[in-house]
Amino acid sequence: MITFLFAMIGSTPIEWIAVACGIMNVILIIRRSIWNYPFGFVMVSLYFFIFWDYRLYSDALLQIYFFAIQIYGLWYWLKGRADDGLIVVAPLAPRLFLSYLAGTAVAWLVIGWLMARYTDAAAPFWDAAVAAFSVTAQFLLSRRHLESWYLWITVDVLAIGLFYSRDLAPTAALYCIFLVLAICGLLQWRRAPSEERQA
Repeated sequence: MITFLFAMIGSTPIEWIAVACGIMNVILIIRRSIWNYPFGFVMVSLYFFIFWDYRLYSDALLQIYFFAIQIYGLWYWLKGRADDGLIVVAPLAPRLFLSYLAGTAVAWLVIGWLMARYTDAAAPFWDAAVAAFSVTAQFLLSRRHLESWYLWITVDVLAIGLFYSRDLAPTAALYCIFLVLAICGLLQWRRAPSEERQA
């Protein structure tokens, strides 16, 4: 624990800014607020450079996807707001969710293999798992699906170990916070108003 705290104190200011933006982003997502997006844009931009510097290439490239999908998510959330301005949760058919999970597993193995074979990635399959599940989770979140929180919980558990093992202590701590917030998000969104349609 002491080593963990010292590692956090010695980390870069850019990582601390990314951490702060990440926390604000997730808190506002849990509240179903559209104002999560400005914090999300800043966070993913900073993390691209952080992860590239630490040779976590799958996670670095993931930030490009996050930036693009947040533009889509902002547009989709603007269309799906209730009268109070908060977004409405969209249901997802179980069979469709299982197909997303199967596609994610295939992507994880392919990305991991490519990173292991063609790059000097520090943890190719572990990093690829975080990346692949994050892609699906962010897409489902952009579509306002409750099931995105199950995937974010998975991502957070994987990411905590990965980032701590790579001496990214503040980022590992951020994902500990994200894990707690993802559980809160799941509980909050379960109680939120839901659209009648299946998507």
